[in-house]
Amino acid sequence: MLHIVPALDAGLCRIRLPGGVLTAEQAHALAAAASRHASGIIEATNRANLQLRGVTAGHESALIEALLAAGLGPQAGAGSADARDNVRNVMQSPLAGRDEGTLIDTRPLTADLLTHLQSVPMFAALSPKFCILFDGGEALAATDHPHDIWLSALPADALGPRFALGLAGCPGIEGMLISVRPDQVIATVDALLHAFLRLAGPDQQRMRQLLTTHSAADILQQAQTQLGCEGKPDLSAWPRQPACGALQVGIHAQAQASGLYYVGARLPLGRMTAAQLHALADLSHGVVHFTPWQGVLLPDLSPLAAEIMATELRQLGLLTDWQSPLTRLIACAGSAGCVKSQADVKTDAVALAGLLTVPRTVHLSGCPRSCAAAHTAPWTLLAVSPGHYDLYQRSAEGRFGTRLAQQLNVEQAAGVLNRQPASPD
Repeated sequence: MLHIVPALDAGLCRIRLPGGVLTAEQAHALAAAASRHASGIIEATNRANLQLRGVTAGHESALIEALLAAGLGPQAGAGSADARDNVRNVMQSPLAGRDEGTLIDTRPLTADLLTHLQSVPMFAALSPKFCILFDGGEALAATDHPHDIWLSALPADALGPRFALGLAGCPGIEGMLISVRPDQVIATVDALLHAFLRLAGPDQQRMRQLLTTHSAADILQQAQTQLGCEGKPDLSAWPRQPACGALQVGIHAQAQASGLYYVGARLPLGRMTAAQLHALADLSHGVVHFTPWQGVLLPDLSPLAAEIMATELRQLGLLTDWQSPLTRLIACAGSAGCVKSQADVKTDAVALAGLLTVPRTVHLSGCPRSCAAAHTAPWTLLAVSPGHYDLYQRSAEGRFGTRLAQQLNVEQAAGVLNRQPASPD
């Protein structure tokens, strides 16, 4: 079953996409359902999923039936349908298997893990936000997105292909606990999930919460697994860094040997209409890849086809230029769609884009929950009242960083941001 939860602008339906992939046929079905049973507004999320806003009262069952008929729900298996949908949070790079930097093609593992998660009844107790990351070494990967369990491909050595594994964070040398072979991944993750469910208290729904009362070593011991635990190898040649933002949009080469290119684009403030999704499905070569940056990626194009695709995406209203201020703005639903929001964030974000003289990655959040961004952005505007924000710069201090100014309106915020030194954010 799919979930419809209440929101200020009526029901909200979340749709999890396996590996961020949506077929053209599914895209048409989803767009038609959004028009017929909801507001026609479709949002991309920071987990490469989608959600439909403004579900019409009395249309909930018809919407779910249409989405399930299109294959946009959990697969049949053990446990309730609700539970099987909850556990489908496995992320991979939108360029998995295609990126020049790929060390391990994670696509088969993602598919196998999704099947396994939906087949174990006990996993119904996991929070719907509990998330697992497969990082195959791609240059374009959500390595700055904290996850409950992460697996990141290691440089090849005499021991063969392996993943570093860590808990509650982002791929990095400091957080690595063990290394596992690809054929050990499913069993290792299974053991960790069972250990988490045994140890977690009623208020500990995420791995980071469990780590406040149990060490990572305790969790590993409870998992009763030392699969692939060869110690921590020399990782001086593994400087895993967040993906370059410019790779998210525009035309870029895939693996050199392929001679193919991809085109990336962001949805303006993470939203599109049903009509845009229909058009996007028509443009695609059968598949649309959604990204953790609230955008889309169209792969496997010749140089000429990529140029044509980029033009068509711009004509469709999507953003392909990293130097456009609106491309780099992140905004939540705001007070138009969320009762917790202190401001009309999306309207203010559009106004801010028109005032910025230097493009910057800015996250506008209507409240401290930070729903639109899982990571700390270089700059954050946190709403404190309608039209007014506190400005933060990313640092090790607090959730959003260091507070630079308080109670700024949009024009004042733009003025402060325009005066800041240029940075590679």
